[in-house]
Amino acid sequence: MAMSTEPLTAERILVATEEVLRRHGPAKATVVDVARQLGVSHGSVYRHFRTKAALREAVTERWLNRSTVLLREIASRQDLESAVVLRLWLSELFLAKMHKAGDDPELFGTYEVLLRENSRVVEEHIGELVDQLTVIVRFGVERGEFAVPDAPAVSARAVFDATGRFHDPVYAAEWSRPSIRDDFGAVVDLLVQGLRRQPAGGLEKSQPG
Repeated sequence: MAMSTEPLTAERILVATEEVLRRHGPAKATVVDVARQLGVSHGSVYRHFRTKAALREAVTERWLNRSTVLLREIASRQDLESAVVLRLWLSELFLAKMHKAGDDPELFGTYEVLLRENSRVVEEHIGELVDQLTVIVRFGVERGEFAVPDAPAVSARAVFDATGRFHDPVYAAEWSRPSIRDDFGAVVDLLVQGLRRQPAGGLEKSQPG
């Protein structure tokens, strides 16, 4: 094996691990395969990631967080109406998930396995996403654009759960359906309508009789 002279970094290891996972799948991929891909000894890899489980956890976290920065930027926008920001954020999350599933289905299938192994990483990722939604909802309430019955964080989690069909990998097989974008739009329309502050007397007018 030709030894690499390029400095070994955690990022290089994670990139190589992703390639090994794509080639061998999660059941057969080993740290030795990653080391061979990099042209280093497997001991060098272990100096950055002490166990195989730690390496798999790190590569899962890296994959999950790939779109988080852009989503965070959208969530922090205050130059647009909160409902517009919410639509943009949900659309970006859905598109990111669709591209991951459609552009590289073998790797996406591999990560579905890794997600089941790394529940802590998944929960932290979901927590980050709900926190971003909370920022959007809270700002909408502060500007009088949204009215929510509970704390913004509670409503944000409800929005996240209600749109699960469009970002939870368990539904990935549905994302190629011709009607999926219309389905997504209908759900988001309903959520935005539910969050909007009702005009004075609006609730009373909607009551029968």
